[in-house]
Amino acid sequence: MTLPPVALENAFVRLEPLEERHREPLREAANDPDLWRFANVNLDNMNFDAGVDHRLAEIANAPDRSWSVFDKVSNSHVGSTSYLAVVLAHKRVEIGWTCYAKRVWSGAVNPSCKRLLLAHGFNTLGLNRIELKADARNTRSWKAMERFGAKFEGIHRAHMVRPDGRLRDTAWFSVLATEWPAVRDGLNARLGAFA
Repeated sequence: MTLPPVALENAFVRLEPLEERHREPLREAANDPDLWRFANVNLDNMNFDAGVDHRLAEIANAPDRSWSVFDKVSNSHVGSTSYLAVVLAHKRVEIGWTCYAKRVWSGAVNPSCKRLLLAHGFNTLGLNRIELKADARNTRSWKAMERFGAKFEGIHRAHMVRPDGRLRDTAWFSVLATEWPAVRDGLNARLGAFA
């Protein structure tokens, strides 16, 4: 089983399989060093192209999938998100490499993307588990994952080496297939408030 590139869409966003044509719209959306403080590629937005090149290479050579996030309200590309760490034999993927322009924070974009990616994973791909990770210092991402219903699983200490040489502790979260109905209902309720 492989992950075909597929567009996903709801009333708020369209997730378009990442292609070279998305580079410049995403450069504009991500033109803020603060968005990249916790990134392991493109730290502090010092090399945006390295981040895009990395994702394009990963989706070309691995089962990973990445999407450009098109916000229907602003009629523009506002960020990207991915399936990575794909292990189909064990029916699990990670949602990660997620970045959105600050102008869409606290709106419908993130819950829309999570709703689409989780539904595709559990309903279409038949996954057992979807993982999410964040730099343990990234309290904004940590809270966002808890808010939509992902369960905190612990900290992997000294898990990654950042581009500046510092070690990163990583906070792990997950949603299991058995938890998906409750998470889905919670996301639907959140999105209903934006309708």
